[in-house]
Amino acid sequence: MNRLRTRRRGALLAGTLSIVAALAITGCAPAAPADDPTAGEEDIELTFLNQSRGQEAALTQLAEQYTDETGVKVTIDSPGPADYLPKLQARAQSGDMPDIYSSFAATDMAPFYKAGWAMDLTDELEAGWSDDFSPEVIEMSTFQDGNNLGVPAGIYSVHWETQTYGMMVNPALTDMTADDAPATMEEFIDANEDDGSFSIAASLTPMLVQALASNWLTDEEIEATFNGEESWESEGWHNAFQFLVDLKEAGVIANGALPGGQDDNPSVETAFFTQTLGSIFDASPGVSVGFRTNPEFTDYFSIGILGADDAPLEPRSPGVPGKGAVINPKGEHPEAALDFVKWLTEPAQQQVFAEVGLILPTNPELLASGDVPEQLGGFAEGVASLQVMSTTFTTDVRSAIVAEAQRLVLGETTVDDALATIQAAQDRSS
Repeated sequence: MNRLRTRRRGALLAGTLSIVAALAITGCAPAAPADDPTAGEEDIELTFLNQSRGQEAALTQLAEQYTDETGVKVTIDSPGPADYLPKLQARAQSGDMPDIYSSFAATDMAPFYKAGWAMDLTDELEAGWSDDFSPEVIEMSTFQDGNNLGVPAGIYSVHWETQTYGMMVNPALTDMTADDAPATMEEFIDANEDDGSFSIAASLTPMLVQALASNWLTDEEIEATFNGEESWESEGWHNAFQFLVDLKEAGVIANGALPGGQDDNPSVETAFFTQTLGSIFDASPGVSVGFRTNPEFTDYFSIGILGADDAPLEPRSPGVPGKGAVINPKGEHPEAALDFVKWLTEPAQQQVFAEVGLILPTNPELLASGDVPEQLGGFAEGVASLQVMSTTFTTDVRSAIVAEAQRLVLGETTVDDALATIQAAQDRSS
């Protein structure tokens, strides 16, 4: 049982991988919700393009329930995380977008929002729908005027998951237990020295260093770095990147390298759930991946963001709006799609996501109950102190962090040189 608390801070959080922004689609601004001439008619069919296989079982169950209750048929199409964005881009280029599609990192979603493929949900949320969500989730989903992604002000996605970051640990393969889990970077290294069973996907290293840097940098200082107002070569960022070097030198990192490529994180998660890795850095949605990969394996636990000896601040997880939905206002049945998504986010349905998919909910009452699956304990603790940023890494900076983190672990560069390269990427972005 974990008591989860919420607090209001910041606005938009942008995210991970980026997609080619020059989509071959028409329109430059988000369209207003279209009239639905078939509303009320029978035989309405909706398609939901789902990015997450971890939530597929819960989403399919709920779609079937909704069909039974309303007669509206909802088809769930789950291409998988590696194929999701390419498929969504192809459908946008052909003009054949789904009625509803998974929200993803803001950097990746921005081209679709700017091209009019997302309904602005601001008015609906202000009319009372926002009661189904914690204030933080609304803030993280909000594009403010002048945001660094160029998206018109508005809210284009709703979320039934609160996402945090941390470590997942298999006690059978490590010297760590849930009752005596390491709380600091130093303790984590000491507990795993020379075992070579820890891994992190290269694509997640930006979130790792953002999380670890919070031991030395305030949220405002981290945000200022993203905006090019503070240097990447500061002590806080240096200490965060040094952790990767320390892991490598202590023999903790599996195979002495960070996996890369389009499916690097799914591969790392699969290795953990098939019990070939003792611990990994991941986001809380990684827990639900276990249902698909190895549902028999449940003897693992999670740790929140690691602290640092003598650090001035408490560590804080980056905040991310997790699993959720975007509604296509140009679809045949936009109002029917809106009704379905509203139903999906009601507390009863969020509870199904939590129970079937091991997903941390966004509903305030469900969060306040503190009744979360055991494996989510460490992730759940991070909700109380989330970083909620009004900006994020630029695409160039994110790519530089991923590349330099890999080079650091391979011994091809130093922390100082890596940070200089990242700062140069920041300067180009500015």
